[in-house]
Amino acid sequence: MSSEQKRIISVLMENTPGGLSRVVGLFAQRGYNIDTLNVAPTNDTSLSRLTLTTRCDDLVIEQITKQLNKLIDVVKVQDITEGVHIERELMMIKVRTKGDERAEVKRCADIFRGQIIDVGPSYYTVLVEGDAAKLDAFIEALADMRVLEVVRSGICGIARSDKALTL
Repeated sequence: MSSEQKRIISVLMENTPGGLSRVVGLFAQRGYNIDTLNVAPTNDTSLSRLTLTTRCDDLVIEQITKQLNKLIDVVKVQDITEGVHIERELMMIKVRTKGDERAEVKRCADIFRGQIIDVGPSYYTVLVEGDAAKLDAFIEALADMRVLEVVRSGICGIARSDKALTL
C-alpha cells in the first residue's frame, strides 16, 4: 500500500442546489478531510466543475472516487494527480507597511510576480498566483512583516493533455 499524498480531484457535476452539500457530506460521513475546495460553473451553465484537494493513499482515493461517482449530481470524476497536470492557486495577502517596509513588500511582490492591488496609508494588499509552494514561499519572504490577513482560493487544476473532463 502506498503512503499518503496530496490528491487533486476534479468533479463535473450538475449545477443544482444541494450538489456541493452532498459532496462535502460524503467526505464528512466517511471521515475524509478536504484541504481545499473550489467550485464554479463551466462553459455549460448546467454543469459545475468542483476541484478539491485531500491527503490520502491509493486505497482511500479509490474509495472516494467510487463514492463520488454514486452521487446523483455527479457526472464525472477524475483524479488529476494521476497524470501530468497544471495547478494554480490565487492568494491575496494584506501586509502592514510603513517607511522602508513599503519598498521591501514591493520588491518581494515583483520577485514573485505578484501585483499590489490595494494601497492604504499603512498597508499593501498583494495578489500572487501559482502553486501552493510558491504562495507559501511568498508568505515566508514576508516573515519579518506584519501580515494582517491571508485569503487563498484553493487549487484549480487541469490535466495537461487533450484528455478533458467533459460530457
